[in-house]
Amino acid sequence: MKLAVFDFDSTLVDAETLEALGEAYGVGTEIQACTTEAMEGRADFYTSLLSRVALLKGMDVRVARAVCEGLPLHKGAKEAIEGLRARGYKVVCFSGGFKLATAFFKEKLGLDADFSNTLHARAGVLEGLVSGPMMRGDSKREMLLGLQQLLRARHTVVVGDGANDICMFDLADVSVAFNAKEIVKERASAIARSLDLREVLDHLKA
Repeated sequence: MKLAVFDFDSTLVDAETLEALGEAYGVGTEIQACTTEAMEGRADFYTSLLSRVALLKGMDVRVARAVCEGLPLHKGAKEAIEGLRARGYKVVCFSGGFKLATAFFKEKLGLDADFSNTLHARAGVLEGLVSGPMMRGDSKREMLLGLQQLLRARHTVVVGDGANDICMFDLADVSVAFNAKEIVKERASAIARSLDLREVLDHLKA
């Protein structure tokens, strides 16, 4: 079994879900500042996530869903996934973001699975609370290790852009920094030179 793991925000999609939700709800500036700090490794991911989600309290769930399903894909996303699957990979996405987005794009892109967090809602509005398996800075590493053991994966590719993706790199045979922060480029085994996800296929080992 071969396994390919994509980060979601700013990797599969050309956007940060929380920032897009914040823009739609009028708190985009505050959320963007926190997101930048977290993705560059200058803030604790867990506390940053909680504080950003709290700013969305009161947002209409229907609006949030529409924002999440309208996120733009990076060029070549579908082709890259199809290419990996043709080479025998199971392809999944890990996201510190939300099921409202990842579940939709799992179906759209033909991913094998998506792992992300859940925004709590009541009476049709967001409560400003979140829970799920991807809330800490090392959550992706724990999930990847579990999947590798479950699938008995003999080869793993990881593609990501932010500081919370680095924790997976030492478990990967190939780690690709895509649309990435400098701290990620320094730790990855390969750096994508374009914003076309089909380039990931060029970095696969024979």
